[in-house]
Amino acid sequence: MKVQATLVKGGEVYAPEPLGRVDVLIVGPRVVAMDRHLDLPLWALGETIDADGLLVMPGLVDQHVHFAGGGGEGGFQFRTPELYLADLTRYGITTAVGLLGTDGTTRSVQGLLAKARQLAHEGLNAWLYTGAYQVPTRTITDTPRNDIILIDRVLGIGEIAVSDHRGSHPSARALAELAGEARTGGLLAGKAGVLHLHVGNGPRRLAPLFEVLDMADVPIDTMIPTHLNRDRELLSDAVRYGLLGGYVDITTSIAPDTHDVKAVAPTEAVNILRQAGVPLAQISFSTDAGGSAPVFDEQGHLDYVGIGNAASLFESVVALHQEFGYPWSEALAPATQNPANILKMPDVGRIHVGARGDLLVTDGRHVVSVVAGGTVMVKDGRVVKHGTFASGEVGAR
Repeated sequence: MKVQATLVKGGEVYAPEPLGRVDVLIVGPRVVAMDRHLDLPLWALGETIDADGLLVMPGLVDQHVHFAGGGGEGGFQFRTPELYLADLTRYGITTAVGLLGTDGTTRSVQGLLAKARQLAHEGLNAWLYTGAYQVPTRTITDTPRNDIILIDRVLGIGEIAVSDHRGSHPSARALAELAGEARTGGLLAGKAGVLHLHVGNGPRRLAPLFEVLDMADVPIDTMIPTHLNRDRELLSDAVRYGLLGGYVDITTSIAPDTHDVKAVAPTEAVNILRQAGVPLAQISFSTDAGGSAPVFDEQGHLDYVGIGNAASLFESVVALHQEFGYPWSEALAPATQNPANILKMPDVGRIHVGARGDLLVTDGRHVVSVVAGGTVMVKDGRVVKHGTFASGEVGAR
């Protein structure tokens, strides 16, 4: 029986560092060769993607996706639907970490795990965090630590809410204990072991995290705060956190509009962080795709509900390059190697021999072709693999 092989030929490769014009050969799920003038092996069942005149990049890594649905603020009619495979791959996302948010009652970690396994079966590199906004948080086993150790696709704990009226307002001690659960679970299981933290627009901003660092021996790279471009005051705290050595995650679905005038555009947020001295290696993007994006007034009343957008990750990479002049290697970093480093996944977010066969082919503005784990998902701008069910176009613009 012949194995599957895919040859991406003639493209300008950014791995994300620039490698020049290089062919990339994937056999099975892995990159096996990178060189000029490669051919498909005769012993493989092969497919060639012509990337002549195009750019070849790593598949995008999204560490914050509500692929089992989310939301619910405002009533049951605001529960967002599940995402399908092509809702992510059509935008170049080949690695995704699922999570629960506000609703840990009608949504469960068990259901999230089932969805991650479905997407993994279909070819996505899919994982999850155990938990939801509340503390004590939701789990499958008796503790979050045991979830990380005993359940294959659980990488860490999240998203736990801080500085948000929808959360349970955990003390610094409670957060430190959760961080310890995440770290020890990760060490024992050989996984990321991160505590992924939803940060709301409350006035305490990142104060809960600074309190944990002051009172407990928690390595700063254990706690990953996200949604840090909600407003400029929160972004100022993000600068302080980044200068201390922490990772800072910018949500690409958060941007200023008529419903949210305080938000900072993701690309502007990166510029602010960089100008303040935060190393690019500590800045990441994630989409919040499939999650509800509620806007509340000053009294906490629901004003508007949007939905996280999977397209925004690739769009933010392009904007960093086209509008802000970042070289492709730097524009790609927050959506490839940086989140891969956070998740301790050396085989994604980069193109090298032995890496997972996740590639994005682009003309610099649009996704042209996508390969995930050696399987062609998108070719010449058209989805060719929809998974078990056809894409619902959830979160598409």
